[in-house]
Amino acid sequence: MAKRWEEVQCTLHADKTGVIWDLVLYVPTVGFLLLWGLKLWFAGDEDQGVIAYGLMFLGFFFLMAGGNRIGKRLLLLPGAPIALDITRERVKLTVKGGNQVTLIKDLRFFSDMAGKSFGLTGMDQNGAKKQFVLHHKQFVVEDYECVKKALERYA
Repeated sequence: MAKRWEEVQCTLHADKTGVIWDLVLYVPTVGFLLLWGLKLWFAGDEDQGVIAYGLMFLGFFFLMAGGNRIGKRLLLLPGAPIALDITRERVKLTVKGGNQVTLIKDLRFFSDMAGKSFGLTGMDQNGAKKQFVLHHKQFVVEDYECVKKALERYA
């Protein structure tokens, strides 16, 4: 018996071109914030210490956020999804750490306007809210279109 269009199974791959764009975005931003913060910290007077502290905080915050985004795009982090299984009742994601996350309640699908990525949120079996961002370069082209079509009912 043939599978219905609502049932999709696929594996995800590392998005190396997306990582290049993330590096172009995050490296100058983090470098600018940290270097400017260091300059104000060591060369400024006491009044500029608060601004330096804020810039250093922002620099390290963007360093962690960018590192997390890049790690998940390259499928390096244990929480990065590596496989997707969609049926009518649930969406199951297999993560790099070997665990399976099944979204069964309050499932929502968010697609961006350009169609290059989408987000999934929902409650798992334990009642914990989970969210994932998946990029189109992580899929085979045909799989990406099938996944978006199968998930549109949750928009």
